[in-house]
Amino acid sequence: MTFKAFDVVVVPFPFTDRTTTKRRPALVLSNENKFNKKVGQSVLAMITSANNSDWPLDTNIQDLDTAGLPSASVVRMKLFTLDDRLVIRKAGQLSQRDKKAIKAALQQLLSHNQTG
Repeated sequence: MTFKAFDVVVVPFPFTDRTTTKRRPALVLSNENKFNKKVGQSVLAMITSANNSDWPLDTNIQDLDTAGLPSASVVRMKLFTLDDRLVIRKAGQLSQRDKKAIKAALQQLLSHNQTG
């Protein structure tokens, strides 16, 4: 299955010992037609309910029901690429309001200083 940008999916995250995994939500960032379909993989960002750490560009998800999330969550700009066959299921997708916030965070993350 191919996923679209701003789909919320459930994926297996490895523990630090890498012998066990836990199911966690993640946000698809890459474009379905320009990347995901061509390589069978998606670029994702971590979604966490952990509010005990401050990470640059953490973005609160406002519309939890649309996203398919059970509790307050943030998109954390810890990015990774995952084979689409490893995705367990699609949970939901971001609302227009949340998409706008993520696009703004990505623009800040990927902005380049044009000097030098």
